[in-house]
This record gives sequence, C-alpha cells and structure tokens, in this order.
Amino acid sequence: MDKRRALTAATAPQAVWFDAYGTLFDVDSVALLAEQLYPGQGLTLSRLWRDKQIEASHLLSAADQGAHYQPFWALTQAALRYAAARLELVLTPAREQQFMNQYRALSTFPETREVLKALKERGVRTGILSNGDPDMLAVAVRSAGLDPWLDHVMSVDAVRRYKPHPDCYALGPQHSGVAARDTVFVSSNGWDALGATWFGYTTLWVNRQGLPPEPLGPAPSRTGQSLRDVLDFFPAV
Repeated sequence: MDKRRALTAATAPQAVWFDAYGTLFDVDSVALLAEQLYPGQGLTLSRLWRDKQIEASHLLSAADQGAHYQPFWALTQAALRYAAARLELVLTPAREQQFMNQYRALSTFPETREVLKALKERGVRTGILSNGDPDMLAVAVRSAGLDPWLDHVMSVDAVRRYKPHPDCYALGPQHSGVAARDTVFVSSNGWDALGATWFGYTTLWVNRQGLPPEPLGPAPSRTGQSLRDVLDFFPAV
C-alpha cells in the first residue's frame, strides 16, 4: 500500500530524477518497426531485446567490479543481435541500422512533456539519471524536445557501472547538491525503484503493466500507473 502524507511547500521534495528508457521514453515503440520488418514477431522481439539489454547491464556492472563495462549503446546493439538470433530472425546490417536509429530517437510517453512542464512551473528541479551513455541521452532528449524542462542529464557512464549499483544513484546528489532524501526518483522498472529506495531516495514506481512488486526489499514510497503521479508529491501553485 502506498505511503502517503500531506505535503506542504516547506516539506515537498526539491528535485525529481527520472529514469529514461521505459520511463520517459517508450522502449516498446521499436515494436512498430519490428512488426513491419518481422510480421507477427514485433512485440516479442522488442521485449526480448529489452530483457537482454537489462540483463547485460546487470552482468557488466557486477562482474569483476565493473572491469568489463561497455557503453549502453554497445550493449543495446549486442542485445538486439542476441534477440534476433534467439528468434531465428535474419538481421541484415541495414535492418540493424534501422533498429538502432529508431532506438536513438524513441517516442516519449504521452504525458512526458506535460509532467516535466508542470514540475518546472512548480519550481522543482528536474533531471534524467539513466543507464544511457551521454551521446544516446543527448540525442533522445533533443529529438523529443525535452531540453527546456530538464536541469540535469546524468549518465552512469561517469562511474562505469549500471543501476542498481549505488555509485549510479549517487550521481544525483553529486551533480545537484540535493540530498537523496529530498529527491523523488521515478522509474518504471521495479528493480530500479527498489535500488533507488535502498540508496535513500523517495521513490515512485510507475507500474504501467500492473506487475507485482519486487519481493526482496521495501516497497517504493509510492506506486502509480502514469508519470502524472509524481505531481502528487508537490503542492499545486
């Protein structure tokens, strides 16, 4: 059950950091291209690609204290190749390039701009804290037109680890000077919300798919179905 409390301007958090892929940007939007290229396999390919991407990020972060780290772009490409091979789909160089170009400029969720704009109007500092490498994030943010509403775009590439490693979550306080306890961390990934909760953030898990909660730790501060739920942390002006 969500832990809710009345918030005033004096007690509201000072900043909101968003996960990028799956939270602000819709990773399933590549399924439309996948379905065009591989009829009947689009969503399956998209989901398997995403699952392998996350699996690879955890592996590279944990193995030998991050000594095998690779940028997110490289592991995203490797995950695509694995997913295609697993499904026995022919992935030509031209098709691979189509997919990677699509991933570089993913669609945002319908409420993304509305929510970021509303936060800025309420005087809240906003940013992205993502596994994406700096070039990926720069293109994605620029393509979606989100620049005016983001104060920070933070990439884990700076620490050569992937979330949920605590060094990744520490980037928020380091870049902004805002303590984790005074920051809301928003993610659509249950494991990411849990990692941020362990680190000390106030957390919102955007559970769009109605998944069960992670069983290994405390529940996020709140759970919602849309990015709009983050606005409940802040009093309206």
